[in-house]
Amino acid sequence: MQSVLRGIAVLACPIGMWLMMRGQRKNPSGVSSADQVAQLRAEVERLKTERAKGAR
Repeated sequence: MQSVLRGIAVLACPIGMWLMMRGQRKNPSGVSSADQVAQLRAEVERLKTERAKGAR
C-alpha cells in the first residue's frame, strides 16, 4: 500500500505541472500578445494623462 501511495505522489507533481503549462499555452481571451502590449501601452498613456491633469 505504501508503494502505491509513493507512486501516486511521484506522479502527482509532473502531471500537475504538465496541466498548469498546458493551461498557460492557451489564450482564452483570443487577444494576441502584440494586441495586449498595445492595450497596455494605451492604458499607461491614459494614466499618465490623467495624472498630469490632476497635478495642475
